[in-house]
Amino acid sequence: MRPEELNCLFVETDALDGVGPKLRRPLEKLGLTRLRDLAYHLPDRFVERRVVSDLDQAGTGENILVRLTVREHRASSGRGPYRVLAADDVGNICALTYFGRASYSAKKQLPMGEARWVAGRLDQYGQMLQIVHPEHVSETSATPVGQLCEPVYPLSEGLTQGRMAALVAQALTVLPELPEWIEPGLLAKQGWPAWRAAVLAAHKGADGAARDRLAYDELLANSLALMLVRESNRAQRGTALAGDGHLRAKLRLPFALTGAQRRSLAEIEGDMAQAVPMLRLLQGDVGSGKTVVALSSMLVAVEAGAQAALLAPTEILARQHYETLRKLLEGTGVEIALLTGRDKGKAREAILMGLVDGSIPLVVGTHAIFQDSVAYRNLALAVIDEQHRFGVGQRLMLARKGRRTPHTLAMTATPIPRTLTLAQYGEMDVSRLDELPPGRQPIDTRVFPAERMDEVAAALGRHIETGQQAYWVCPMVNESETDDIAAAEARYALLRERFGDAVVLVHGQQRPEVKDAGMERFAAGQASLLVATTVIEVGVDVPNATLMVIEQAERFGLAQLHQLRGRVGRGSGKSTCLLLRGGALSETARARLALMRETQDGFRLAEEDLKLRGGGELLGTRQSGDTPFRIASLEQIQRLLPMAHDDARLLMEHEGGLTTPRGAAARLLLYLFERDWGVQLLRGG
Repeated sequence: MRPEELNCLFVETDALDGVGPKLRRPLEKLGLTRLRDLAYHLPDRFVERRVVSDLDQAGTGENILVRLTVREHRASSGRGPYRVLAADDVGNICALTYFGRASYSAKKQLPMGEARWVAGRLDQYGQMLQIVHPEHVSETSATPVGQLCEPVYPLSEGLTQGRMAALVAQALTVLPELPEWIEPGLLAKQGWPAWRAAVLAAHKGADGAARDRLAYDELLANSLALMLVRESNRAQRGTALAGDGHLRAKLRLPFALTGAQRRSLAEIEGDMAQAVPMLRLLQGDVGSGKTVVALSSMLVAVEAGAQAALLAPTEILARQHYETLRKLLEGTGVEIALLTGRDKGKAREAILMGLVDGSIPLVVGTHAIFQDSVAYRNLALAVIDEQHRFGVGQRLMLARKGRRTPHTLAMTATPIPRTLTLAQYGEMDVSRLDELPPGRQPIDTRVFPAERMDEVAAALGRHIETGQQAYWVCPMVNESETDDIAAAEARYALLRERFGDAVVLVHGQQRPEVKDAGMERFAAGQASLLVATTVIEVGVDVPNATLMVIEQAERFGLAQLHQLRGRVGRGSGKSTCLLLRGGALSETARARLALMRETQDGFRLAEEDLKLRGGGELLGTRQSGDTPFRIASLEQIQRLLPMAHDDARLLMEHEGGLTTPRGAAARLLLYLFERDWGVQLLRGG
């Protein structure tokens, strides 16, 4: 149950004056559904205005507040602007210029011969001074003087700055006084205000201390929640597993293990030999051999008489893992099953029986493997691929499938800079695969201007004629997924005109069975060219696909470009990645494309991406709005996260955890930032 003190913050925005169904939609688009969300909807910037007694004191381009007397109303013919000529106290004339329907309010707000206080940006139009669409017009100076420093909020269509400011102001009236959860010495040293004062100050002006305090709160909540997961995990009874190696010795590996694979396996075996359940993240670049490490770990469980499950985020990836593992297991005598939501009838029943009686020791599947109808004889290891796709809640559901809490090995192919690993995976131990297996050829990466598209299409034709396959990834047009799909469909139509039925289109809005059928046609070699948007999971392993074309490559982050490039170069053939760029490149985009040509080390690219762009993509791709932090900026994460981590550890390990007065305040913090699953873990065990 949420603590009573916070209930006022979790009231729906419908309760505010003026919020009806029409306004609810644009608010929901911004994720603003409760008063708490509005309180934390911080301004992007502030407009600073200066009061001047006459226009001679102001410079063009400056935001000012000045008293003007209305002299003349001038309507233009046709669709021209509506101008109101007004004079300051010394006789300087300024045009107040309105376009479109705004002229109606000008007639009402600015009666002839009357003086008004006008706020806006002073500009020059020909020989005349002008203010276009004044931001405030008032009979007295009192109201606009209160807005000399005015917040500018992020908006969505259907909202204005005035309306947003009014809603935020209403939400701020309910802020309770909350007890302090930050360690007193740290609070004093940083000079941070109390929580309520910090929220109010962050909406009033560019107060660095208030903003830092709120970002720190978010990072502290995250660190505490991850620590609680870790603590809860340590309190569980796991199964100590030690294999004798007889099954691993029979594995038919395509090449010898790298040093990084051997080191990671030793760390995993060490963890699995303990009775405390393992919670480890295996970070490895595309093609670094995570699957082999996962399989060896799973065989440790089988050698010890237990079962292991591998969870994949999509059906197509589950099938791919299953095929890869099945081939590697030939000759070991170990049975492996595939279980997805698509399996029905007797085949499904047979797999469920095999899991219950233990005759199937290994299973690969989608989230179907932790549904209520699936039971195991002795599940002792869960391997989770593409960890960021699964919430902590889903991981815990899988953990309840064992007699005791299973060991968990999470894997991600997204290289994450060391700075951010703590933010995302603070509850886990981390192993890194930072070497590529022998035999992997470097991918020839080239950058072409978009004007040479015809040459690229001709080269693509020659490539397909040799019997090889290719990917064509379409641009991110803007934040709208529908526009991205329109771009992909247009490119698909053009390429299909040229190459006929050899082209297949896949994007995120297709029905799952249509999407899977398209991917499977390509994987089976029945289609030569796969056209896709970035929303699609292109994680299919097609060794015969040796060419990747990425349109408008300058619009992608390094991490995403690197992920896409990693889809080729998976066979023994020479692979090429062509990055098509637009004409106007920013410095950042230029640096990014140069780095792509220079290196294929995902960890280095991740660190460089962090420097170049602020890590939105690394924290779970800002494109999908999936970052774990809404308030803390990248700069604040790097500066404040180590402090938050240390403070969380101090509270949990040396100050009695959540049972002390500061601990009780920290419990409020967890609920405030909806990391309450941390608290629930303590309860539920």
